[in-house]
Amino acid sequence: MEASAKILTLDNHACNGEWTIVLPRRGKQRRKFPKIRTLEQQLQPWVPTDLESDPNRQSKLIEKMQTCMKKVENSQFYLNLLEQIRTPEILDCFYRVLGSELKMPMVIYGIGSIESYETPRIQLSVAILMKKEFSWIGDIEVFDPVLSATESRVLEVLGCSVLSMNEHGRRRVTKPTIFYMPHCEAELYNNLLQANWGVDLLNCIVLFGNSFELYRYLSEFRNSTLVDSSRHIVAVREFTHEYVIKTISNDYFAAFHDSSWHFFSPVLETELQLFKN
Repeated sequence: MEASAKILTLDNHACNGEWTIVLPRRGKQRRKFPKIRTLEQQLQPWVPTDLESDPNRQSKLIEKMQTCMKKVENSQFYLNLLEQIRTPEILDCFYRVLGSELKMPMVIYGIGSIESYETPRIQLSVAILMKKEFSWIGDIEVFDPVLSATESRVLEVLGCSVLSMNEHGRRRVTKPTIFYMPHCEAELYNNLLQANWGVDLLNCIVLFGNSFELYRYLSEFRNSTLVDSSRHIVAVREFTHEYVIKTISNDYFAAFHDSSWHFFSPVLETELQLFKN
């Protein structure tokens, strides 16, 4: 991926076109950022467009996922990821977020179609394998509006639950939570941060997703709705500890390039004041 001061493109699964944004050229002014929506406005009931799971497709997809998980589990990429998590510095970050809790659930947004593309299968495999590896990772919840009934059923077979509401990334945490969001669009990250824009809430979040360092150019834009929809990403970098994921091979580049672990550590509410025009 290439980034410049003029344009930055972040693409999740280009084939389905669901999570792609292109940041326009800089302008001169910044619009006011919209207020946080009410709970009723945030949640939208969701059901797959195909209401019934296909048993044949289901069996084939389970086989694909099992094959993918085995491949990932034996890969050098995954072994390096586990080694990174187990380093004292990063492990301490996880334990700090965990606090007195025994487990932290994982919420997966924007995984894409695990039936149609290998990249989502790899991303999902890593999440499931991490849960198996670390006792402090709890239940996994998944949502993507492109998921079919067949994919939803397979996710359940794999031990995940599929959300019945489209939260648009606006999950307000009530306990320590991992948000697993590889290659999601900027607005989803921003929605999550905005919904949890408080010292206690941000300190309860671990975020796996696009490197926030990539958004450093956003502060140079002045006349874009995308600037407004990414203000919290830019602001949160002041108190973010970011650890870059090394892909090491082309097999895992598409799934995890420019990805990082993010841990947030604001101390005072005054640190969370956004710049105003």
